[in-house]
Amino acid sequence: MREAAFVKRNQARWEQIEKDLQLQRNDPDRLAEIFIQLTDDLAFARTQYPESRVTLYLNNLASKIHHTIYRNKREDRRRFIAFWKYEVPAELWNARRELTYAFLIFTFSIAIGYLSTLHDDTFARLVLGDGYVNMTLENIKNGEPMAVYGTANEADMFAQITFNNIRVAFMAFAMGLVLSVGTAYMLFSNGVMVGAFVAFFQREGLLAHALPVILLHGTIELSSIVVAGAAGFVLGNGFLFPGTYPRLTAFRMGAKRGLKIIIGLVPMFVLAGFIESFITRYEFMPIAVKLCIIGLSACLILYYFVGYPYKLSLKWKNSHPLSFNRPGTSVKN
Repeated sequence: MREAAFVKRNQARWEQIEKDLQLQRNDPDRLAEIFIQLTDDLAFARTQYPESRVTLYLNNLASKIHHTIYRNKREDRRRFIAFWKYEVPAELWNARRELTYAFLIFTFSIAIGYLSTLHDDTFARLVLGDGYVNMTLENIKNGEPMAVYGTANEADMFAQITFNNIRVAFMAFAMGLVLSVGTAYMLFSNGVMVGAFVAFFQREGLLAHALPVILLHGTIELSSIVVAGAAGFVLGNGFLFPGTYPRLTAFRMGAKRGLKIIIGLVPMFVLAGFIESFITRYEFMPIAVKLCIIGLSACLILYYFVGYPYKLSLKWKNSHPLSFNRPGTSVKN
């Protein structure tokens, strides 16, 4: 059957389903019936028109009904674990395009901050501030270039750093309200600061010492900021590119998806804050210990943010076709 004929035959029924959903006509038996019908339509469309907009439309509509059916389902006591085990990785996989954009912007801005500082000795002061630069120069004279990480009480420092990192992440997410431009600005400005910070120590001949110390906590912290930026793009793109949904509905779904990612980042920021407060202060620890911590942190980030979502996407692709590659997903075991 040609796609046009398929759409013409079923369009009126699909439109009525959408209207019923908008009016919240949620009779359980009726929902179950139309869900079965739609999954049949979706299976046919996937086979005959796999790259068509009608396939995406049916997938989104069936997903919306699926969500409505299970909205009031009693939550499993394992819900807390399932959130980080399934739902956050699902949203990370769905947001892989936004994650790529966030990574590229952040990396590019680091390069700008780094090169600008190497070619202009005043740039670091412009970005980092005279007070911070002067304090660090004084620490270098005293033989403790990274002493800034050991000046405060560990517990106080942990609370302050963790709160600040979470605040920055939520700001990067919320700035997505400004049509994603605000999130891009947050990523860019933070990246420039990181690049200037690294280049500053290179100009002082201390890069080999400073970089491993920075990466002790920075591996998790900076990666999490990139992911927070991706959440902001998910929020903004929900409004900019609503697809087959009404713009307000797509925006709400984008907000929900992005918020899940942000909440999922909280343990990462707690871990990064712990490392920075209790471990980074020991800047003269053996290099082997530093590399071990950095390596374990990198493996954690790559596995949870990239590898594990991809693994789950393959696992669920055939048995739960509505669980991945669509907005507003909650994956359950």
